[in-house]
Amino acid sequence: MTEKRTPEKGKKTNKKRAAAIFGVFAKHNFYSNGFTPEELRTTLEDLGPTYVKIGQIMSSRTDMLPKQYCEELEKLRSNVKPLPAELARAVIEEESGKTIDELYREFRDEPLGSASIAQAHYGVLKDGTRVVTKVQRPGIADMMREDFVLLKKLAGMVNMSAEDDDEAESIDLKAILEELEKVTWEELDFRVEANNTRAFHEQCIEDDTVVTCPKIIDELTTERILTMTYVDGYSLSNKERLVQDGYDCMEIGKALANNYLHQVLDAGLFHGDPHQGNIMVSGGVPCWIDFGMVGRLSEGNITAIQNLIFALVQEDVEALTNAALAMGTVKGKLNKPRLMDDLESISSRYMSATSLQDMDVGNLMVELTNLLNEHHIAVSAEYTMMVRSLVTMEGVLEVLCPELDLFGFLQEKLLSRAKENIDVKEKLASSAESLAVSAMRTAKLPGLATDALRNLVKGRTKVSFELTGYEEPLHKLIVVIKNVVIAIFACVLFSGSCSLYSAQVPPMVDGVPLFSLVGFALSIALAVYSVKKLIKAAGK
Repeated sequence: MTEKRTPEKGKKTNKKRAAAIFGVFAKHNFYSNGFTPEELRTTLEDLGPTYVKIGQIMSSRTDMLPKQYCEELEKLRSNVKPLPAELARAVIEEESGKTIDELYREFRDEPLGSASIAQAHYGVLKDGTRVVTKVQRPGIADMMREDFVLLKKLAGMVNMSAEDDDEAESIDLKAILEELEKVTWEELDFRVEANNTRAFHEQCIEDDTVVTCPKIIDELTTERILTMTYVDGYSLSNKERLVQDGYDCMEIGKALANNYLHQVLDAGLFHGDPHQGNIMVSGGVPCWIDFGMVGRLSEGNITAIQNLIFALVQEDVEALTNAALAMGTVKGKLNKPRLMDDLESISSRYMSATSLQDMDVGNLMVELTNLLNEHHIAVSAEYTMMVRSLVTMEGVLEVLCPELDLFGFLQEKLLSRAKENIDVKEKLASSAESLAVSAMRTAKLPGLATDALRNLVKGRTKVSFELTGYEEPLHKLIVVIKNVVIAIFACVLFSGSCSLYSAQVPPMVDGVPLFSLVGFALSIALAVYSVKKLIKAAGK
């Protein structure tokens, strides 16, 4: 039974925890030169399970931390000290309202694995179903809540930088902590992961004999415990064992690649952290596990990704630009010609590769995302998460089966979607078809030129101009025109007021027509306002 926390006890606990955190930071001398990657890892280890979990999440956030920090934090993924068996049993019994003997035919006290937030135990239910029950560490939620409050207060005092050869990159630690806090709260509620797992099995698993994932046991799943069917296998990272057991790594890789692309392009629901530890192999069948983090894509996101790949294959810069713009929201001034030039540079660099099999799809997507950010285009969080997931997945496949052509799989998937949803001839013309179209257009040029001249003579031709790079002068011109119009209106209003005064139109105020007085005041105010604006515009 947990002791009730009073506000006074809570304050004392916060002070003690803050003092302990300061002690760890002081031990690592954080205030002198900031954290190096190794110092950051060892500091998190000394701070305890909460911070180990934060480090594990940060290790996959290459978009937020420099590569050398992420590589060092990967070392935090090893098991932490397990909970005593009696505590794990107590949490299960408290959450379920039943004893262990009432729930399980067999329950193993020694955990299958122990992490910073929870640990997993093997069991056999009364009906013979083999399961894994994940048990949340008691008090971890309160501890993490307190730690995040304290850490955010300390964030402004900590200096972190990644030094390259020529420059140092500053890191906004507070923004990182706020993002990590959101992710952590979701991971602390096991019902979120349970819902993710159900949705993933329903929408992303087409054939359990090819690729699969565990099934949730509803009656033994709550906020603090999660029970799912047991996967009798081992991690995908054990490639040597896969080979020894006679499994074909290429076939496993193909199954994973096809399923991952199905997740992204068909279901719009994908595994958010598909590293090797989250993919098991059971009887030669890959099995996704750990759905604490999943991403979701709208049909609009999927269409934008599809159009992006089509445009890249066709090297259509205009279509590529439109697809890129559809992925985000313009937050500042957009220089579209420069954006098109930059996109054309990326397109030509990747599509001119001697072998598309060697194309780094993940790196291409990262480059595109970074380019959009440079052009003040805010990319949606869903797309950013997909790019991180894709980079991780590509890395897994590269280790498992380096010869696998992920870009080829992507093209095949898009062709399949194209046959169902769009005009294939329009979107995926082959090189021969493109040449034929170009030839036909070339053949028509003399006729088109003749038609154009004939229409010009007859006055039917309309010429459109698009001015680029003149946004600022045009804006000033609009301001001047607007205020000239206001000044003219003020003059007209003043003249009309004079006419009213001469005609002595009632009602009268001290012998002066009321409407005439109002007109004089308003016309003078408008005149002064417009003159000031015109002087200001002329001075810029």
